[in-house]
Amino acid sequence: MHEPKLTRESLAVRVDHAALKPELTRNELRAACELVARLRTASICVQPCNVAPAKAMLAGSGVMVGTVAGFPLGATTPRAKAAETRQAVLDGADEIDMVLNIGRLIDGDVGYVERDIAAVVAAADGRCVKVILECCCLTDEQKIAGCKAAVAAGAKFVKTSTGTASGGATVEDVRLLRNTVGSAAGVKAAGGIRTLADVEAMIAAGATRLGCSATEAILDELSA
Repeated sequence: MHEPKLTRESLAVRVDHAALKPELTRNELRAACELVARLRTASICVQPCNVAPAKAMLAGSGVMVGTVAGFPLGATTPRAKAAETRQAVLDGADEIDMVLNIGRLIDGDVGYVERDIAAVVAAADGRCVKVILECCCLTDEQKIAGCKAAVAAGAKFVKTSTGTASGGATVEDVRLLRNTVGSAAGVKAAGGIRTLADVEAMIAAGATRLGCSATEAILDELSA
């Protein structure tokens, strides 16, 4: 079954616009919120300290506010990630992108990884949780194990990358994640997606959501 032809509108609603750089100022946050409101993206993904202001800036726009937990290393404790998540929910977050514990996954301690994710899912109180695997650090077998742990713990998406490590999304990883989770979860491709060709390749491989910071340039390329 072929994907329908992308339009500016149908692509925008697949995008989580990333506004995650640590030096982001309040004026830059406002500009990013104005951008996503105009483009009508699925969401904006911001650092936890920016959830409440972004929520206020986007009131009535229909654009969700997402944030991160255990970002970008995944090495904080399950209790700390859950606490971050509860605060984000109080501040108005609609979605949580959490980084799983990469070292524990490599160790083969899948029970720990699943409990870590489950703590965030519980704290999110029904909101969408996306689990970042950081695929560039993992073997295919470890990626598969991470996906299975995410689904078992109740996460709604698996995600390729934080965008801060040595590698980002690849077509091969997106295809592997989609084949592993099937219809049980969404797949988010993130990290290094800068062109329309990148987007089309990720969607063809099975991505249902895209993390991008070059959102407007990609949409302009599609319009052209």
